[in-house]
Amino acid sequence: MDELYDVIIIGAGPAGLTAAIYASRANLKTLIFEAEVNGGKLSKTHEIENYPGIASISGLELAMQLSEHGQKFGAKLMSGTVDKIVEKDGYKTVVLTDGQEYQAKAIIVATGTRERMLDLPNAKEYTGRGISYCAVCDGFFYRNKKVAVIGGGNSALEESLYLASLASEVTIIIRRDVFRAEASVIDKVRANDKIRIVTRHVPDELVIENERIIGLKIRNVDTGEIQIVECSGIFPYIGADPCTSFLDPSVLDPNGYIIVDPNMSTSSKGIYAAGDCIVKDLRQVVTACNDGAIAANSVSRYLKK
Repeated sequence: MDELYDVIIIGAGPAGLTAAIYASRANLKTLIFEAEVNGGKLSKTHEIENYPGIASISGLELAMQLSEHGQKFGAKLMSGTVDKIVEKDGYKTVVLTDGQEYQAKAIIVATGTRERMLDLPNAKEYTGRGISYCAVCDGFFYRNKKVAVIGGGNSALEESLYLASLASEVTIIIRRDVFRAEASVIDKVRANDKIRIVTRHVPDELVIENERIIGLKIRNVDTGEIQIVECSGIFPYIGADPCTSFLDPSVLDPNGYIIVDPNMSTSSKGIYAAGDCIVKDLRQVVTACNDGAIAANSVSRYLKK
């Protein structure tokens, strides 16, 4: 704790990096912590087509640009997982899981969400061995093979389109009979000859032979009938949960999302939040950036007081 920062930003996704741009441009001494990959989920996204001013860009490229921009004005980016935030000597003290401590006058939490794991027997054991939560990372291993995608939201459909460029066949399995994705993405999926859609079904059991996945049993939610989808790889996109376990429950809603006011301020003085980890309706790159900018501006005004 040799240094005192004006603001520590927890999370280097679109919200955190945008907050870093605005905070450092306001001449605030800024430190960013990222537990995994700079850019957050952007780095795992094949293509972004709804970021204003950029018709199409790979998620990894946008993540790299944001990361570079986020540090351009002096913000310091470090790798680290936050264990807790405590008050010490009148400042916010961020304690990492390795025991290191860093102090700041204010905090911006921008930790995003983590994908929900597939809740089936042996699913944990076969993660990385037939089950993947990142098509961009692992799609290459399924070239000319059959894969299954579970989920009907934007992420599931966008990654299905990417997988269709590699796999011989992609089967999308959704619980309902309608998608929860943007119309333009749905149209692309329906127009792709390599994508098959199975509605009103949920995953029921992995089909394993010689210690490798060869298929997925799925169950009809109306009749209970079981059928087998032949596949070598399974990509679940079944929702996400906020990465907020290190925070005091008083700032969270029952689902673990951070409650903020329009200024991105929590009920804990000096702690702000932004991006997918807050209570909100639309979780997109552009809204995360919006939150980050507001949070940094609010911190600047808070510190001036």
